[in-house]
Amino acid sequence: MTGPFTHYANSVPYFVEFELASEYGRGMTSTLAYNPKAARFLDTSFDEEVSLRQAQGRQVRALAEFAAVGGSRRSVTEEIALRFSVTRNRAFLLVETSRALVSRLPNTLAALERGDIDLYKSSKVTQLTREVSDEVAAQIDAWLAERLAGRDPGAIRGSVSYAVQKFDPDGYRERAAKKRALRRISLEHNDETMSTLSGHLPTEVASSLYASMSRSARSRRNKDKSRTLDQHRADIFAERLLAEDGRGKRRAHIHVYVDLLTLVGARNDPATLAGYGPIPDWLVREIASDSSSTWSRLITDSATGQLLEAGADKYRSPASLARLIMARDRECTQPGCHCPAEFAEIDHIVPRARKGKTDHHNCHIHCKGHNLLREEPGWSAVPTGNGGMIITTPSGHTYETSPEPFHEPRTDLEENTED
Repeated sequence: MTGPFTHYANSVPYFVEFELASEYGRGMTSTLAYNPKAARFLDTSFDEEVSLRQAQGRQVRALAEFAAVGGSRRSVTEEIALRFSVTRNRAFLLVETSRALVSRLPNTLAALERGDIDLYKSSKVTQLTREVSDEVAAQIDAWLAERLAGRDPGAIRGSVSYAVQKFDPDGYRERAAKKRALRRISLEHNDETMSTLSGHLPTEVASSLYASMSRSARSRRNKDKSRTLDQHRADIFAERLLAEDGRGKRRAHIHVYVDLLTLVGARNDPATLAGYGPIPDWLVREIASDSSSTWSRLITDSATGQLLEAGADKYRSPASLARLIMARDRECTQPGCHCPAEFAEIDHIVPRARKGKTDHHNCHIHCKGHNLLREEPGWSAVPTGNGGMIITTPSGHTYETSPEPFHEPRTDLEENTED
């Protein structure tokens, strides 16, 4: 590749964060002593969870074998629904998940049989791969082999979505075009004078709408405590839809993270839309072409995929430090929480009251709820560097977490190949 993007500066790849402007619209307490009794109860419960997962693996194999010899798909579904006393939809999902795991996703099935994941997490893989070919499914399954254990359903779903886009970009684009054409608004009447008005919209539009309403709602909430944040958001939603002149709409920003080479079309790796997950390269280029998009440069370490620098300002200043932390973490760093950084807070892992430093090693993103959790007796955390930490719970269990890398590690050879 020639031109202005011929090589990486200082041998580190560029990443880009940009914001789309849309017209649509505490410190920790001292920990308690380790509680061995609580730990035993929790460990026993988890051992039973592993046993349940392994039993689900055996059940999956039995269901797949029954589906192979039990007659037509309709007959098999009806018989399982009767035998299990579940709905036809539930029976159908059980059959489809079992068949896919046994016939197309051996690594995912192996993780289930080991007890690394449960059937619900397995279904995140089968659901997102049901429309790809057997060859692509095999590639995705192999890629996921080391990316399933110890992860929550949302994180697994994000990895599967990324892999689908990575290994089946053309098919993904065709399917996305069909689904984007099905955008719609629906009305469902509920009980006690309430109804549900929902929109099935392209991701970037829905994210902008929600972000804009949330920011306006927080502003109103600061002045009017008589209504909850959800109530303010719902009222703003109604006001904007009923407005005749459309004036007074705030410009909402959504955060998108994309490899520079993907942005210029030299690569086709998926990007990340904050609060949603992986989005395809063609969609991020469409968003980027919006005249109201604003940009900032993010530089990552090629060996780890982690963020090194955000923006052109001095990285030690408070403003640019906050920007780096938000860009690096992208969401709440509590395992299992995916609250976008723009709706969360920057917090110290070691509190300032305990001489915790205000730097990129000791600061990270936490949503309000998980900030409050740290006020509970027995919870503590120790920084491991660059926003990573080891969390200790009141039962004495530890969990290590660190920001997700922006991309997979790249060798010098790979970088030279991209030049």
